[in-house]
Amino acid sequence: MKTPIRAGIVGTGFAADLHADALRRCRDARVEMVAGIDKLDAFCGKWEVARGTNDYNVLCRDPDVDVVVVCTPTFIHRPVIEAAAAAGKDIICEKPLATTLEDARAAVKAADDAGVRLMYAEDWCFAPILRRAEEIVKEGALGRILYVKAKEVHSGSHSEFARKIEYCGGGSLFHIGCHPINWVRHLFGQEVVEVVGKTSGGGSKNFVHKDYEGEDWGVAIFTFEDGGQGFVEGNYITQGGMDDTVEIYGTEGALKVELTLGSPIHVYSKVGYSYSVEKLESQIGWTRPAVDELWQLGYPPEVEYFIGCIRDGKEPMVGVRGQDGLASMEVAFAAYESARTGRTVNMKEFREKNK
Repeated sequence: MKTPIRAGIVGTGFAADLHADALRRCRDARVEMVAGIDKLDAFCGKWEVARGTNDYNVLCRDPDVDVVVVCTPTFIHRPVIEAAAAAGKDIICEKPLATTLEDARAAVKAADDAGVRLMYAEDWCFAPILRRAEEIVKEGALGRILYVKAKEVHSGSHSEFARKIEYCGGGSLFHIGCHPINWVRHLFGQEVVEVVGKTSGGGSKNFVHKDYEGEDWGVAIFTFEDGGQGFVEGNYITQGGMDDTVEIYGTEGALKVELTLGSPIHVYSKVGYSYSVEKLESQIGWTRPAVDELWQLGYPPEVEYFIGCIRDGKEPMVGVRGQDGLASMEVAFAAYESARTGRTVNMKEFREKNK
């Protein structure tokens, strides 16, 4: 396809800012149009976008938009994906893919039926630090991978929609645990066959966030086809900044990654400064400020890759397709079922039951 690839962003919030920044850095793309109902003019002004609309259907049908970037609250993902697919546009969708398995399957089907790419924006698959870890694994330095432990944890969501399951789909294990769930699947390159889950329970049962319908702490343990094990955690009870870490254990070695709190810069300040890392409440004392946080988390490389898929007519890799977003949701919801019943969930049976 002829470049620049012209992107239409649907949404004007936190995720939209991340994608607008990444698109600005991408040499083969530009933001052509934005759709939103809140702070639209301010967003367009900030990112120097000439055209805006309050109706995402208008954006999806616009002949000058090549790819629709879905950055709305999760409960709006399905209708935007369906509108974009009906207009024949490729789609980049923020995580999680949808709030329910029914909506996720409908979104994937809409893209498949229309013959367009539905690309799942999992930034962990593009974070330079984790890409390097993958290279080491693929080289055989750790031998056969036996067990991977991964987490994303912080003090609570940016979004007001995260408090209601109707709008966000679940609690911390679903909403931010989707990053490690999907990445561990991506690393193993296999399907999950069994899941065990445990959560704080949601609402009054939560440790801290009693006003969140979903859990503020959750873990899932899952088994892959070759017997390998994954352990993931997502919580909203962690103070001191967003903590994303990965540990990989194999027959010949081990590897540990600090994705968010591993800056090579160490600062001690009695008075503090403006910003170090996401969700850190104070910059007083010892801190480790990120150098280019969005790059480190993988957003610009992610967008560069997706734009390249559109430009070159290629299908996205395993881990960042619509069906991968769906598969990660299935693992999270299976963990919820396990937490409710106290039983191990067989994924084949779970998928059959939840068709």
